[in-house]
Amino acid sequence: MEIFFRALEENSEWLHTITLAEYAEKFPALGRIYLPTAAYDEMTEWALPAQLSGELTRLKHQLQEEKRDNVLKFIRGSFWRNFLVKYPEVNAMHKKMLLVSEKVNSQLATGNRKKSPTLSRSLAPALDALYAAQCNCPYWHGVFGGIYLPHIRHANYAHLIQAENIADEIAHGKREWIDYELRDYDQDSRDELLVSGDAQNIYFDLARGGAICEWDWRAKKINLVNTLARREEGYHRDLVEAAARGDVEYPGAPPREKLESIHSTVVRAKEVGLEKLLTYDWYRRLGLIDHFIAFDETLENFSRAQYRELGDFVDQEYKSKVKRQKAKGKSVGEKLLVELSRDGNVWQDNLFAPVRVEKQLVIRTNARQHSPSTVHRQSSNLQLPITYTLTNSHTLPLAFRFGVEFNFALLAGHSDDAYYRANGIAREQARLDARGESAAVENIALVNEWLGIEIEMQLRAPAHVWRFPIETISLSEAGFERVYQASCVMPLWDVHLAPGESRAISLDLLLKQL
Repeated sequence: MEIFFRALEENSEWLHTITLAEYAEKFPALGRIYLPTAAYDEMTEWALPAQLSGELTRLKHQLQEEKRDNVLKFIRGSFWRNFLVKYPEVNAMHKKMLLVSEKVNSQLATGNRKKSPTLSRSLAPALDALYAAQCNCPYWHGVFGGIYLPHIRHANYAHLIQAENIADEIAHGKREWIDYELRDYDQDSRDELLVSGDAQNIYFDLARGGAICEWDWRAKKINLVNTLARREEGYHRDLVEAAARGDVEYPGAPPREKLESIHSTVVRAKEVGLEKLLTYDWYRRLGLIDHFIAFDETLENFSRAQYRELGDFVDQEYKSKVKRQKAKGKSVGEKLLVELSRDGNVWQDNLFAPVRVEKQLVIRTNARQHSPSTVHRQSSNLQLPITYTLTNSHTLPLAFRFGVEFNFALLAGHSDDAYYRANGIAREQARLDARGESAAVENIALVNEWLGIEIEMQLRAPAHVWRFPIETISLSEAGFERVYQASCVMPLWDVHLAPGESRAISLDLLLKQL
């Protein structure tokens, strides 16, 4: 672009430029057109559900082979906005963008009413960050990375949180604050619980397990659960079939003489055996997901989403109740008590036994438990205490293994400065893309030194802990590739409950700035 614009300037004596508005004033239109909300034709193909996308791709190849290219111009795929349906993570990011845009523009409207140029100038960086977050790259996926590239999603959320920080600081000043609302945030006709404050945002998907679907550490401008589930893509069939034929090109293959387009039928992969790693999740990989599994269930089965879920809690609706508590005595700052509950069921032998799950979170302002004189508000750590209460509502005793799943997106899976820290985990097995299990764990942390972040999980009762990477197989310009998306950490407790008995399980999540 720089070379192009320089050439325009250097040839301005004979090459005259004109803006679109100037052209419209000087010349009449050649005709009337109505542009659809679409980009190039391939985008409508990629926006289709996985199976249909694959079918359309194969149909186009068939027509080309039959020399029936004249038919192709009449074939269309899906509406571009179907990407918001195909990828819930895209929809979540899009709705976050709309929420932040609402906040920024609300402050702009206030500045205009007050005729305050100072306020408008203060919001200029917020607008820049908002516009940067409206870059199209993270909101779709085709044969390029798009939503599958975690660093692009990370940058997008960083811009959104930056814009939100500026707008909220103008709205609330530098005081500590925390608030909440029930709102159909993702526009699925069911309310989410949005908790926002000067320190953090925590959004709960009440319709899907009461899971944490967004957790923004505002000082670090990062969404800690900016994850991506493993799901089927229309092009996965091409990889599987080519691998079965032994017809996959790997790095080191001689270059092809003919220039290829995005319609190429050549199947390339960046490493051997990717077809064996194809795994599809049946729920979003978020945080605070409640699992009931058998005592003999394995990490291998769970990590490949091929295990048996005994409960109906993972993707079902939770009720919510929020209580506000003011600071008392020597305490500093406000806090919200978020209570989520569900009366569900757990399979026990041939019975679908009633079980109640309650989970309470204590969400504080930036002050938390520290004195403002000793902790700087932009560099302080955060603590999120969580207490579960499991109640057997049946007339017979119940026994199961209970797990709480967390997925944390810390960018670097296979890097020496991104690792687990816990007793019993050797350094060579500690990278965030490693898998393993440990018994009697009281403390485990995920560290990314480059981000300057540590997430520590403190378990009040020792637990068996599973950990493994969430890795997707997606297509890029260079071929099929494995991409690290997040690290799944799940503490597990063996639970035995008599009829009517309850058990409390507590853990703390600590966010530490390195």
